Order: sequence, then structure tokens, then C-alpha cells
Amino acid sequence: MAIQPEDDLHSAAFWDGLRRRQVVVGRCLDCRRNFFPHLPSCPRCGGRRVADQVTAGSGTVYSWVRVHRPLSDAPVVAPPYVVATVELDDGCRLFGRIEPQESVAIGLPVCASFVDRGRWTELVFVPGPEQ
Repeated sequence: MAIQPEDDLHSAAFWDGLRRRQVVVGRCLDCRRNFFPHLPSCPRCGGRRVADQVTAGSGTVYSWVRVHRPLSDAPVVAPPYVVATVELDDGCRLFGRIEPQESVAIGLPVCASFVDRGRWTELVFVPGPEQ
């Protein structure tokens, strides 16, 4: 059986958002910047007025790696697969798989896609329209 993520105080909004087909990040109400992962204060200015922010989920591939060996005894996806750092148009970076993996390239425009995995939803990025 595959391992599933566990919600906690700071990640619950993200996982709940994915179940609703939304990408939710943190937003500092002081400096007005988005950030990920959720934290109790802004990693840029230290402000403690933080809110959830739904983003468009579109961006570009900043970096990527192809995984060739399973990282657990029960992987969600059989290798090989690609995990990318995506620079969201809304101003922060996060990780997700790229599908199809053959399309990956630095600077590739992508948009969010959602894959249900039983009791949780995975964020996957797919090639999207040119930015």
C-alpha cells in the first residue's frame, strides 16, 4: 500500500485545496508575497499576518530531476518519473511531478493538474499554454 501524506497544522490547507482542485499557498498580508510551504510567519519579511491564497497553478519549470529508483517500498508512481521545481506565475516555487515526463525542459510553461490517489490528491504539472 502506498504511503499517503499526513495533514498537519501547516499543510492542511494545501492538501484540502488539492482535493478541491486548487493550489493553495501562504500569503503574507504585510509584504503581499506568496510563499510555500505554509509557515506561521513570512519567510521574507517575518510578518505574522499570513493567509491562505488560491493560485492559478500555472508557471514554468525552474529545475527538474528524473527519479530512476523507488524512494519507498510502495511508491505511488513507478519510476522513472520526473519531479520539477515550478516557479508559479503567482510568485513562489513548489514541487510536483511532470506529465508526460518526456516533455520536461527548463522554462517549460506548465499548469496544475490533479490526480486522485484514494484519500488524497496529488499535484501534477502538465504542459500548459505559453505564458
